[in-house]
Amino acid sequence: MKLKLTIITILCCVLHLQAQDFSQQVQRFITVDDTLFAITNITVIDGTGNAAKSNQTILVSEGNIIALANNNEIDLSPNTKTIDGSGKTIMPGLVMLHEHMFYTMPFENWFSVSQMTFTFPRLYLAGGVTSMRTGGSIQPQTDLNVQKWINEGKMTGPKMHVTGPFIEREGPKVPELGFIGNTDEVAKIVNYWADKGVTSFKVYNNITKEDLKICVEEAHKRGLKVTGHLCSLTYKEASNIGIDNLEHGFMAASDFAKNKEENICNPFAARQGLTNEDVDGETINALIDLLIKNKTTITTTPNVFEPYTDREIVPGGGLNALAPQIQERLKASHERSQGKDASTLARFNKNLTWIKRFYDKGGLLVAGTDPTGAGRTVAGFSNQRTVEILVEAGFSVEEAIKVCTLNGAIFLEQDKQIGSLEIGKKADFLFINGDLKNNIKNIRNLELVFKDGIGFNSQKLFESVKGQVGLN
Repeated sequence: MKLKLTIITILCCVLHLQAQDFSQQVQRFITVDDTLFAITNITVIDGTGNAAKSNQTILVSEGNIIALANNNEIDLSPNTKTIDGSGKTIMPGLVMLHEHMFYTMPFENWFSVSQMTFTFPRLYLAGGVTSMRTGGSIQPQTDLNVQKWINEGKMTGPKMHVTGPFIEREGPKVPELGFIGNTDEVAKIVNYWADKGVTSFKVYNNITKEDLKICVEEAHKRGLKVTGHLCSLTYKEASNIGIDNLEHGFMAASDFAKNKEENICNPFAARQGLTNEDVDGETINALIDLLIKNKTTITTTPNVFEPYTDREIVPGGGLNALAPQIQERLKASHERSQGKDASTLARFNKNLTWIKRFYDKGGLLVAGTDPTGAGRTVAGFSNQRTVEILVEAGFSVEEAIKVCTLNGAIFLEQDKQIGSLEIGKKADFLFINGDLKNNIKNIRNLELVFKDGIGFNSQKLFESVKGQVGLN
């Protein structure tokens, strides 16, 4: 006999808490703000990797999931607001770990970035990101303020975990980066920004082994984590030092470069080594085994490396979000690149093969987007596209969603609250028109983004910043 769950009104009275207050700027994007509601007849992909289930009911009270089962196993009280989910799918909100609050803004021959304080938080939420970690900050105090104001209901955006400023020695001239002159500065940076409220740190291309060692020691003393976009250090060196996380899959690995000099970044040799390494080479297989042994997490960011030929100008479909002058620049570069990026495609596919191998062998794989590069990676749109790319690379739909949800929550040590659809967890989930198992691109038909049980209108959020990315 199937167990029936009877949800009675008195339970809601006992659990009733005062709802969060939202500013008028936030309220205009909210479609569902009921204390108690249910979605029935819905297909559920729960984020754990388990197979999708149809004809489900999810019941939410005070921002938490209090029931999730087959339709006929839940009896709803008469005053429960009910949303019909026929033909729809729900999945956990995306938990993405290489996001930025800035966007590429090149000038002449300079590589530069600019803070997107207002457009990017909305776009992330619009695209289904309910929790995110910034993968390095150029204005960490700005990011901390945005985090605070989102939490207070004054701004619209996802839950944020802020990473400190890039820890880097001078190399390529990026004016927004700060540079350290010696290792003594590392501990000062870590402790200053930890006191301010950041929860992780990012080392960059030109650091030394000693820089990383001090960063890891100081961060770990405070229970914080260190990630890295590396070049001067190999993945093997960083993993053995104790780094928690490595960014960009294997695209940033200098382990394959010939005659690698200690503490020296040679990006051309690193790229050539990546190109030359056999897809089943001894170096990559030994490296994967080492990373898994050391419990080093890998963040894949395939969107920022996506080739041009026969693909979207802005992968994920976000061209219209950009300011008109930026659209024209990207259209021109896209046209010039058609049929000329075969080597890029080869590296792109090789990296996807390797991250799938890392995942299949038991490594903790998480995902992010990194809205930098050539400017084709746009917050929100790129997050949805990342899920699509993983499915195209051979991950099942359930596996791809797990990488982009529960795995991120596990790394953030938030998996008891978020990352999967389970009773007792926060009601962070996406309400999508269509069947993701039949066509993963239906993820673009996102209608509502629920964060702590509050349903935000995805399309209204997208429309509110149309044509403004690159301006603010």
